[in-house]
Amino acid sequence: MTNSHYTATPITKESKIFVAGGTGLVGSAIIKNLVEKGYTNIIANYHNRKPTPNTPIANNRYTDAQITWKKLDLINSNEVSDFFQSEKPEFVFLAAAKVGGIVANNTYRAEFIYENLQIQNNVIHQSYLHGVKKLLFLGSTCIYPKEAPQPMKEECLLASPLEYTNEPYAIAKIAGIKMCESYNLQYSTNFISAMPTNLYGPNDNFDLEKSHVLPALLRKMHLGKLLETGDIEAVKRDMIGTRAVIGHSPLVVCEESSEKDLLQVLNHYGIKSANHPSAQPKVAIEIWGTGKPRREFLYSEDMADACVFLMEKIDFEDTYRHLALDPEPASPHEGKSCEALTAAKPSTKHHSFDSEIRNTHINIGTGTDISVKELAEQVKKIIGFGGELVFNTDKPDGTMVKLTDPSKLHSLGWKHRVELEEGIETMYAWYLSGKSCF
Repeated sequence: MTNSHYTATPITKESKIFVAGGTGLVGSAIIKNLVEKGYTNIIANYHNRKPTPNTPIANNRYTDAQITWKKLDLINSNEVSDFFQSEKPEFVFLAAAKVGGIVANNTYRAEFIYENLQIQNNVIHQSYLHGVKKLLFLGSTCIYPKEAPQPMKEECLLASPLEYTNEPYAIAKIAGIKMCESYNLQYSTNFISAMPTNLYGPNDNFDLEKSHVLPALLRKMHLGKLLETGDIEAVKRDMIGTRAVIGHSPLVVCEESSEKDLLQVLNHYGIKSANHPSAQPKVAIEIWGTGKPRREFLYSEDMADACVFLMEKIDFEDTYRHLALDPEPASPHEGKSCEALTAAKPSTKHHSFDSEIRNTHINIGTGTDISVKELAEQVKKIIGFGGELVFNTDKPDGTMVKLTDPSKLHSLGWKHRVELEEGIETMYAWYLSGKSCF
């Protein structure tokens, strides 16, 4: 093991910053935050989703003068190597990932573990080879065990089995945390990891098959509202390009699609309409599971602010040298503490064989949660959908409770600002503006 100590280098407004995955929910929010804070030398990559020119910031608009966009496949080792060799970024936000909801995670298991491992391995290793001063790796709180005590502290990692439906994705993200820790310990890099809770916001994925629960609910209820009002043309505009397999035949919504085709695709995705003699059709939205699981949600722009805060102020040693925290109010889900884990030992020494440094990742969350049923009712109210919510109890619930303990991040000096209702209203307004990508 190499024990030489890294030299922390502060980020400046002129530092060259690479945002890997710049057009996604996470990356786009980080770029927006960086620009708002005055950073002027940002390079970001895109792959399938192209960047939107003149992306709005608050009430103003900016050109891409501060940002260089580059098409780059982060799964391709040669492309990533060439990129780092030519661009030589100083600071890296690793926000790129293959993500999706419970259906996508459970269906495309091989893709989720392979693609995420490839992205992480390529970017982290090239950051080491090319002397990146600091890297922030973004994961997810699905890294924690299915039966983790609530709220989940960083020390719960690897305490017991993972939730099966998203196990491949979770294992990839755990590997990313361990890769950052291991490179720091062997090569004296300054790579840190943050695990945001469930995110939502502008540039989210609203794909009816692959999206997470909140954007899926929002789009389904928006389409349901359009069906209630009989605005079939608006339904068609929203769904252009949407694909479904009806029976054994693929069906893709296009300009020529009939109303019958539209209703078939909508029904396939759990948006069911029944015409009645009354003026308004009856519309029902199917939701997987019982509605009882509880989830925590963080607005993407809050997450971005936390990430930039960590990049500006927190180094690797800060993630395991923290002192014992004052106890915070107990969660109603709080159980016994995680057992059989060795916490990192506070130390001022360089890394050595006699100190076990683990669980250096940092939770980013609100520390509050809501049931899926309560969330659906809230989205229904905000959108103005008047139909029925039907919970399909034959489908899996996933983990019943997932609530982070953000006290480590609080102790470092950051807390969230945007509450859920405000965030959903802002997200829906953005969706209605026509900027969403499916």
